[in-house]
Amino acid sequence: MIRLLLADDQALVRGAMAALLDMELDLEVVAEVGRGDEVVAAVIDHKVDVALLDVQMPGLDGIAAARELHKRVPGCRVLMVTTFGRAGYLRQAMAAGASGFIVKDTPARQLADAVRRVHEGLRVVDPALAAQSLAQGDSPLTERETDVLRAASDGGTVADVARELRLSEGTVRNHLSSAIGKTGARTRAEAVRLARESGWLPV
Repeated sequence: MIRLLLADDQALVRGAMAALLDMELDLEVVAEVGRGDEVVAAVIDHKVDVALLDVQMPGLDGIAAARELHKRVPGCRVLMVTTFGRAGYLRQAMAAGASGFIVKDTPARQLADAVRRVHEGLRVVDPALAAQSLAQGDSPLTERETDVLRAASDGGTVADVARELRLSEGTVRNHLSSAIGKTGARTRAEAVRLARESGWLPV
């Protein structure tokens, strides 16, 4: 039996996935959690073989949870199963140690097969996302532009961002202007949204 953990903050989705996977003779859902910061402890407590993680969860996002699992329980495989089928998230998840990345509307038979393949040590990636990831390439944002966009994402003023990052307001404006240009946005808020959707900003 392949022992599974499901981590998703939507109880209905989690329950439906559990019911589908439990119908497979070689798969058993042994743990369910609704927060990313509960993943590692549950994996250890229930001796989980494969953890199925959503990207967006309270406490700790799925990509950060995958990174923590990879460090602390390297024998547990991670399969990201998410609504957010974005190429940038795929790259972040793989860099965090995930073995697979598929979207939630994947048919049940394919989901079960993905679990088995990940358990065997193979990589499983939604083909459309893989193609999109190759076409999109890496983030065009510099590390500092990423920091400034992240700090600006809560709607604070330029002065707020400058204070948080210990930069001058002029430097913050320059980085924001550059980030807006690179994302093809018209406003700072749109630049944040586009960068998030592309996976260039952490979830």
